[in-house]
Amino acid sequence: MNENGFTHFDEQGQAIMVDVSGKKETHRTAIASGIIQVSPPVFEAIQKGTAAKGDVLGVARIAGIMAVKNTSSVIPLCHPLPIAKCGIDFELLESDCSVKAIATVKVTGLTGVEMEALHGVSVALLTIYDMCKAIDKRMEITDIHLDKKSGGKSGEFIR
Repeated sequence: MNENGFTHFDEQGQAIMVDVSGKKETHRTAIASGIIQVSPPVFEAIQKGTAAKGDVLGVARIAGIMAVKNTSSVIPLCHPLPIAKCGIDFELLESDCSVKAIATVKVTGLTGVEMEALHGVSVALLTIYDMCKAIDKRMEITDIHLDKKSGGKSGEFIR
């Protein structure tokens, strides 16, 4: 950690991957979520499975899982992690005409999986957008955030 308290920069201000070699391996979990607001026709297509590109939530689930597994390929200073569990779930929020995506990621390792959970949610929501944009391009992705994390030196976080 440099004098400013940032772990991803050395004393000269150069970007670095954090050295986790001295850390203890622990069970770590992260849960993140986000929302995509859609129009009534898009919501109906998702709900009834009638989108022209197919099973929107099924494809978004697979995309989110793939994103979790490949986070270190996209976020430059993330460590590659042996993901032990990854779940991408959805809640259809009819009153808001929106879909909530929730990623739960687990690992036994030297560093946490917050970025993996956030990345999984982001890609799942982007996939919903991609699969439904032919119906309506005005969808809006919002509220992507970490809900909870456990394990590691910093312990538990609940939003």
